[in-house]
Amino acid sequence: MQATAAASGIAFTGLATSPLPAREPIERSGPPRFRIGIAGYSLRPYFRYMKGKQQKFQPIPKGVSFTNRDVSNGLTQVDFLDYCVSMGVEAAELTGYFMTPGPDGFPTEASLLELRRQAFTRGVVISGTAIGNNFTVGPGKRYEQEVSDAMRWIDLAATLGAPHIRFFAGTAAQLAKSPSRMDEAVVAVNRCAEQAANKGVFLGVENHGQLSAAQMLEIMDRVDSPWVGINLDTGNFVSDDPYGDLEACAPYAVNVQVKPVMKSRTGEKTPADYDRIAKILRDSGYQGYVVFEYEDADVLEALPKHLAQLQTALA
Repeated sequence: MQATAAASGIAFTGLATSPLPAREPIERSGPPRFRIGIAGYSLRPYFRYMKGKQQKFQPIPKGVSFTNRDVSNGLTQVDFLDYCVSMGVEAAELTGYFMTPGPDGFPTEASLLELRRQAFTRGVVISGTAIGNNFTVGPGKRYEQEVSDAMRWIDLAATLGAPHIRFFAGTAAQLAKSPSRMDEAVVAVNRCAEQAANKGVFLGVENHGQLSAAQMLEIMDRVDSPWVGINLDTGNFVSDDPYGDLEACAPYAVNVQVKPVMKSRTGEKTPADYDRIAKILRDSGYQGYVVFEYEDADVLEALPKHLAQLQTALA
């Protein structure tokens, strides 16, 4: 596998200048097909837990009801499954940040198996999870901890029955600090890819942290695993042509995250063109989950409207 190395004392020099084979797009058979879901991150203010700790959550407003469970102490992932049922979607992305933590801060195996059972009995497919890793922090203890935690989450995702992890390589700001940051990120993703292959879990490297389309494609070229692709977030490219960036990366997508806004290089936000996004996905032959994520405070009122528009565009 390209760019693998020992877990400590690792040397990253020379990787960036090595000749790299162009990676082929994901091979698919048949026409495009889309399985629509919702990301747990959309309801983040309402969850009881945030990254292993209880947070000061917002209560669900009076008059809003999507579960017969008691949500007075904040939402759990099971409550979010009920929300997905109420929205009529096939899939739920159970974001790792909001899971009930065990003694070590990670969810227990028993809690994940119970969550898996609850999803199955509701007829909701778990499309994946997200873990918030960062591989551009620079070599050292924190870097190794980031890799170790990501490995742990791969095991947990397999227990949960989540086929995909929304994976962060790092941030553009940290990549700009040193040419070696990209090398370090590639090594980390390759190390995790071996574990993912053993567990049957896809790693979708997300265009998070203002990574450019060129940087995303470089990572794809340098990660030698059929279990690694792109988690294509439609709202994360910050460029003069975000739709062009989506077109360039769509052939490598293993999961798609749709947001209701697009961003320009100047920071201007414009409403997403769902029809145009759908055409890009169709033209690329994409087959898989399309997960909607809403980030604004009016999520309970606005998400159903946007979801309906997206469903119409993808129909």
